[in-house]
Amino acid sequence: MELNNPDVVAEVTAMFMQYEQALVTNDVAVLDKLFWNHPKTVRYGATENLVGYAQIQAFRSQRSPAGLARTLENTVITSFGLDMATANTTFTRENELRIGRQSQTWVRFPQGWRIVAAHVSWMS
Repeated sequence: MELNNPDVVAEVTAMFMQYEQALVTNDVAVLDKLFWNHPKTVRYGATENLVGYAQIQAFRSQRSPAGLARTLENTVITSFGLDMATANTTFTRENELRIGRQSQTWVRFPQGWRIVAAHVSWMS
């Protein structure tokens, strides 16, 4: 298995940045598109545990669009072979002293790269 194929890292980095832009602008349609539409998709958030695409989609449709801007730091994209990668980052928000952490597992499907698992948490 090839680790960190430059083309795969570039593709997933672009997808990660597309996700980030959709997140901070609350573009729910893009956010929904980037998650794997499957009952096994997982997103563990700072205040919620979502299992299955339907739960993730429902959460996104009800989430407040206020206060989503953030600054990313220490982003690491790692690819494993040609069809799987992880994206990990820390982030800060204005008027928030805690540091946030985010991880995503991306898999290439016939329809493109999709997030199959994600986790967001705050350091205390």
